[in-house]
Amino acid sequence: MNYHIVERDAFQVVGVKHEFSCETQDIGIPGVPEFWESEGKKGTVDQLIPLINGEIKGLLGITENYNPEKSTIDYWIAAEYSGQVPNEFSSFVYPASKWVVFEVKGRIPSAMINAWQYIYSEWFPSHEHIPAGLAPLEAYLDSDLHRENSMNEIWVAVK
Repeated sequence: MNYHIVERDAFQVVGVKHEFSCETQDIGIPGVPEFWESEGKKGTVDQLIPLINGEIKGLLGITENYNPEKSTIDYWIAAEYSGQVPNEFSSFVYPASKWVVFEVKGRIPSAMINAWQYIYSEWFPSHEHIPAGLAPLEAYLDSDLHRENSMNEIWVAVK
């Protein structure tokens, strides 16, 4: 799997988030595809696309705020955006960090699931970097996520 390392200054993301249960033994977070579909139908995705004005030129799927007591996690549909946060969106700022950016080639969601498995079962154990504890993100760069050669990315902050 191709990857490169980038140093980033702090950057802001804006979007919508929803809390999901993590109690399942399945890979992935149940309900996330439906969240994307629902927000697409509500027009949220169409509102986020013109806001993309940072280094990452796609919509973002971000998992953060894991709560082990409730077994929940927040999932964001977001965009990297520099500017005043529109009223209909929430935001948070990533601090300046070093990131490993993995190329994810193939149909979504299977390509993302396979990439995550590789990153944590093979890549991290064989490299000197360790996760920095920031919310990782999936960058959906391709306009057709279901094409055989769809190109997207996974960003993981590292120390």
